[in-house]
Amino acid sequence: MNFVLEQDPFGNIKLKLVDGQSYDQVKIIRAFPITNPDHGFAIVDQDGHELVWFEQVSDLTKDNQAIVENSLGQIEFIPVIHRISGLNSYALPSIWDIETDRGNTRLKLKNEQDIRRVSNEALLITDANGIQYLIKNRKTLDKLSKKILDRFM
Repeated sequence: MNFVLEQDPFGNIKLKLVDGQSYDQVKIIRAFPITNPDHGFAIVDQDGHELVWFEQVSDLTKDNQAIVENSLGQIEFIPVIHRISGLNSYALPSIWDIETDRGNTRLKLKNEQDIRRVSNEALLITDANGIQYLIKNRKTLDKLSKKILDRFM
């Protein structure tokens, strides 16, 4: 790769290119964070202009990989739903008890439009507080979870 990333103790990332140019406080973003999270990344300046594109984190040096993974971990928060264990009502708004990759919690679904398809299998659910939850593959959910989802879709 033709760049080096540096991160200060406050989490700010600096990009240094081989031609000597450097950019302070750059951001690392995924091109397709839901449908293809492992491919396509951009490093952008403070105004959102793309400075560097790389296809995979594994293409980078170990030091750059650590900075990229740390940065993405800090800015991305989309819990993945593994199971819907219950709900208070089939009428809206409803409270769902869910099991995610980050633990058990509840979400409040205000209306059916808050469940969006992002692919044939994946769904993105936005709760009343604006928190987004991902179901990677609705076909692999248990019977109760599918029944609840079917009612609201």
